[in-house]
Amino acid sequence: MPFQLTLPSIDLSSPNSRHLLYGVLLGLSLSITTAAFAHQVNQYEEARRERREKKELSPIELRRDDVLDGVTGLIGNTPLVRIKSLSDALGVEIVGKAEFLNPGGSVKDRVALRVIQDAEREGLLHPHTGSRIFEGTVGSTGISIATIAKARHVSLLFNSLPPSGYDTTIIMPDDVAQEKVHALLALGADVQRVRPASIVDKKQARFSPPLYIIAPLNNLAREAALHFGRAFVPAAQSLDDAGPPDVVVRTTAPRTETGSVSEEADLCERPRGFFADQFENRSNFDAHYEGTGPELWRQTRGRVRAFVSGAGTIAGVGRFLKSINEDVQVILADPEGSGLYNKAYVKHGVMFDRREAEGTKRRHQVDTVVEGIGINRLTHNFDLALPIIDDAFRVTDAEAVSMSRYLVQNDGLFLGSSSAANLVACIKLVRKMGWKDGEMISTILCDSGSRHYSKFWNDEYLRKAGIPIDTGIVEKMLAPDSSG
Repeated sequence: MPFQLTLPSIDLSSPNSRHLLYGVLLGLSLSITTAAFAHQVNQYEEARRERREKKELSPIELRRDDVLDGVTGLIGNTPLVRIKSLSDALGVEIVGKAEFLNPGGSVKDRVALRVIQDAEREGLLHPHTGSRIFEGTVGSTGISIATIAKARHVSLLFNSLPPSGYDTTIIMPDDVAQEKVHALLALGADVQRVRPASIVDKKQARFSPPLYIIAPLNNLAREAALHFGRAFVPAAQSLDDAGPPDVVVRTTAPRTETGSVSEEADLCERPRGFFADQFENRSNFDAHYEGTGPELWRQTRGRVRAFVSGAGTIAGVGRFLKSINEDVQVILADPEGSGLYNKAYVKHGVMFDRREAEGTKRRHQVDTVVEGIGINRLTHNFDLALPIIDDAFRVTDAEAVSMSRYLVQNDGLFLGSSSAANLVACIKLVRKMGWKDGEMISTILCDSGSRHYSKFWNDEYLRKAGIPIDTGIVEKMLAPDSSG
């Protein structure tokens, strides 16, 4: 006999029966709704946990859903790109931080932003006062300063106030790539081009603190900042009695050099001359220690075995990585003619390169076609790197040029000279260490080749300078039997 389910009949004509039925239906609905809600809450919490775990592992926080507040919001959080051709050939992971994607086109955007932010935070600079920022540079830092200076502003209440942001004066060598000069002029900077002096030039040491040789460019920028500020001293005020409150020379000294102590109102209203002093300014180090370094560590998920860089970023990034894992190798990439390779205490401890001998130089300052890294004096920021540098590699012009052409042909990467030099040093490190089991080597891709058309990416210029254009140099370095 088949099973039959017999439900009791309910007389819906009775009010009590109807109320009972409604209660049963309501209870069932609430139970189903509560169960569904609890299930949704559990799903939501599980999704949140997954997002949180992914966020902890995620290298950087993506910005695709963000609306950024102006140009400065674009600085930093640059992606990390795997250099496929080099990585596959060597059996390692060579990754570069794509700093050329910053709005100003280079890693120097980070430094410029931090320098200006710190100066404003300390009350040394105030927008809308007609103040001017001065800097001596081979180009990239100047472009970054000019870009960010114009972007600094506060809300205006009266149209009679000076224009927002700051003006800039950039003093640079007369032999840098023309593209950098054109970019600065387009950004409204006052560009002063000078012929770099010899390191024995007496003028060069005029304002030098003990144990340092200040480059002529920085001396001129410092003097220009002082001259600018003094132009706004009231006529009744004597410079002999008290220097102007409108002069600021930013240094790493315990106090900031100013002309005199003044009322806060004066400091906020008058134009001031501010010397950014990228080589000695602690803000340079802090930008990389608190920004670039942590980003790189997150992006590599802590797998980085070595960091390779020129003098500009090595101190801040290197010290941060060492603070997390002291086994991370910090490696200096230095071009021909620069003295840092020798000074890095892992080599000779002196600031001299034989290419700098009188009568052997192609250029006036550092004898190399590579721009942006290399220098012949010990700066405060590089001094911070000396204790943590594990090794240093000299990169020749021919090697850097070869790398740049090799990357275009094999990876579609159009990079500048310092980026190419960093990647050459990466190969030399891998060969020296004998790495081939997926070890991760990180570096900085400082800027793109678009700033180097007239020199580094100008074949005619290179031929006249006697620099070969031969991708075979890098191909030989990558060959399995190559010893570097």
